[in-house]
Amino acid sequence: QVQLVESGGGLVQAGGSLRLSCAASGRPFSTYYMGWFRQAPGKAREFVASITWSTGNTYYADSAKGRFTISRDNAKNTVYLQMNSLKPEDTALYYCAASSSLLPVSIRSYEYWGQGTQVTVSS
Repeated sequence: QVQLVESGGGLVQAGGSLRLSCAASGRPFSTYYMGWFRQAPGKAREFVASITWSTGNTYYADSAKGRFTISRDNAKNTVYLQMNSLKPEDTALYYCAASSSLLPVSIRSYEYWGQGTQVTVSS
């Protein structure tokens, strides 16, 4: 089992930055990918970024490329999402998730989920 706890969300003006954190406990290294997803009101949950614990390989949604950076600290069992140049359309509930499959983008491959942290970007 893996437990995930997100933090770092908040209210920020457009153009600002936030750093989300995801602390993993239990058996985090039994999983392969750690991912960030988001869900805006009335919309489906969507992939944002993912990273492997072992190699640090990263994947990004087109909407995140060039603005968001995912990273991990294996010693702290923590994954981060640095979000820069935030836009109002980035407003969503951001979830951290863990997958033991080899599919870094597919939401259905992620077995473990946190409760989410709210990010609100004002215009």
